[in-house]
Amino acid sequence: MQKQPISKGVFTWKFCLAIFCIFLVAPLTAQEEPEVSVGGALRYNYNLSSWKDGQKNRGGDFGYDIFRVNFNAKYKEVYLNAEYRLYSDAFGGGVMKQGWMGYKFNDIDEIQIGLTQVPFGIQQYNSHNWFFNLTYYMGLEDDHDMGIKYIHAGEKYEYHFAFFKNSEELRFGSDTESSTSRYSYDVVGRNKEINQFNGKFVYKFGDKAANRLGVSAQYGGLYNLDTQETGNHYGLAAHYEITQNRWNLKAQALTASHNPINAEGESREALSFGAYGAPYEVAADFNLYSLAISRNIPVNLGPVSNLEFYNDFGYMQKHKSNFTDSYMNVTGVLVTAGHVYTYIDYAAGYNHSWLGGNFVDDFAVGNPDAKWEARFNINIGYYF
Repeated sequence: MQKQPISKGVFTWKFCLAIFCIFLVAPLTAQEEPEVSVGGALRYNYNLSSWKDGQKNRGGDFGYDIFRVNFNAKYKEVYLNAEYRLYSDAFGGGVMKQGWMGYKFNDIDEIQIGLTQVPFGIQQYNSHNWFFNLTYYMGLEDDHDMGIKYIHAGEKYEYHFAFFKNSEELRFGSDTESSTSRYSYDVVGRNKEINQFNGKFVYKFGDKAANRLGVSAQYGGLYNLDTQETGNHYGLAAHYEITQNRWNLKAQALTASHNPINAEGESREALSFGAYGAPYEVAADFNLYSLAISRNIPVNLGPVSNLEFYNDFGYMQKHKSNFTDSYMNVTGVLVTAGHVYTYIDYAAGYNHSWLGGNFVDDFAVGNPDAKWEARFNINIGYYF
């Protein structure tokens, strides 16, 4: 039977107790040999891109993707979750994807502190494929920032409240730009994300709560290193997910706006976003619509036990009239064979920084004369 939601008064003192446990009790219990588990993955990648003539002449390229290590530790109700990834130098090198300490009040209420996932939109992913959906490239899918998050996950109602002091911060100078060596996309360059508040509500209904209908909101500051003034940014999203038999459907619509206070003469129509060691420009104001569908088919083909076929679509509608919109569509299959997971994707993009065209400003001003480009990709990973 589900436990009843805790009252406001009980929450207040339990909330304070959780903070005390995490910062004072956790270091002491570490000496009492907590439960620790270590996992990870090694992945390789083959790709053949329509816009790379030299690569097409070679028949594509096959090489190293990432090696990652996952750590989980627990003592009583205090626990740790961390993931470190090692990419090639060209893609940012070593990065921390996530790393947080947590405390469980009960089976449905918990708190997390550290580099934790931002509660916005469909989670954990708004996609099924290896490339994610368009939402990821604007920092609105599987984003992780530095802060504190409270989660209530009941049978019918789920809600998240969070405060993030800033995104992953690797440089602590007075006017130092944020590093682009990170896993998830954030504002970089002369602006920094600060003091962000997030709220997310999900209503679960149907057999085994197969339907998840929700809304998300976030609001935060954009501190400019030149003017030393703080602008703002916000995002609003409505989302729905259903898992029925072997089918899964994800649908989401969102709007986002960024209002930095830049130095005189600098455009406020686009901002610099960064991850994987390289920045690019993103339109300051846009709507984003996505629809993703998949179907699992159990099979018995030697070590292969399941095939998940999917199609994920995203459309970025930029508010600026002279900006050209961006599109993305990925059709593929995930092949499960024991601990080996293989994504076979055909990813197509129009004004997409990672799928042909001009990397620097495809997600900003774009190119009205652009054409669709595509990348055939196979990602093979052993997960342990």
